[in-house]
Amino acid sequence: MNTSRMTLDNSFTNSSFNCTTDSFKQVIYPITYLLIFFLGAVGNGFSIYVFLQPSQRKSSVTIYMQNLAVSDLMFVSTLPFRATYFLLGSRWVFGDLLCRVMTYSLYVNMYCSIYFLTVLSMVRFAAIVYPFKRWQATHTKQAKVTCAAIWGFVLAASSPLFCKEIAGYNNPAKCLDLHPSSAQRLLVLNGVVLVVGFILPFCTIIVCYVFAIKALLRSRAPQNKKAVCHKKALSTIIIALILFLICFLPYHVLRTVHLTRSSCSQANLPLHKALVVTLCLAATNSCLNPILYYFAAVNFKAEIRSLYCR
Repeated sequence: MNTSRMTLDNSFTNSSFNCTTDSFKQVIYPITYLLIFFLGAVGNGFSIYVFLQPSQRKSSVTIYMQNLAVSDLMFVSTLPFRATYFLLGSRWVFGDLLCRVMTYSLYVNMYCSIYFLTVLSMVRFAAIVYPFKRWQATHTKQAKVTCAAIWGFVLAASSPLFCKEIAGYNNPAKCLDLHPSSAQRLLVLNGVVLVVGFILPFCTIIVCYVFAIKALLRSRAPQNKKAVCHKKALSTIIIALILFLICFLPYHVLRTVHLTRSSCSQANLPLHKALVVTLCLAATNSCLNPILYYFAAVNFKAEIRSLYCR
């Protein structure tokens, strides 16, 4: 009787483990990850090269964008491993440590991106609303300290994902999917991360956008140089807001719903598939950020033209 019950329990765990979406993941993830890897490696690698040019003027905005590009480049370098896992039929062959690094790197990149985009929006907002205090917004030393604080906080806050009880499996051939037994712990962790890592930054960007628009509407016939500065500042906030809406909002909503309804019944199958799609959207952020640099970074277009001419 006990043996029979154990078999039933194991079979339930295995069906929950797979959630009947493996075949869907094995099609969607490799295509998406390899495409993001190619676009992200080229886009972010080239962006870092442009930012490091001697003629590129250093400012707090440039420093935040450099750090964002480095975070994205580090993340996209892990995507071939992720794609290989699903191409091999959801079988992990790279060892336990690298498996933990894969999960860890995803969340480090995601929340570093969120915080860097938020700080960029705040700096650009300050340039519009407090034009006479621009020295604060362009202080490079302050920007370096802020970047170090963001890296330190996100790396430390994501460290529980190295814990096998939370993010790992007893089966060494499995990776990148969370075990059902850790769902309750992850639900609590998700609540904290949702507020600190998404809702507060998202609300901050919305406030920056609203008040920046109000400030620009009040401003009367700005000079040409000032108008260019305002255009880049507003472009930064708008692009950051769009990235949040496309890449991060769907994933955080679906992840929360998924953790509250983690059973693998047929009724929840569309939810599990939708979560796969939103995770792809979240990963896409790492190859979309170069659009922000092109339209909002100081002298970025001019530097590209100069490199092309040379």
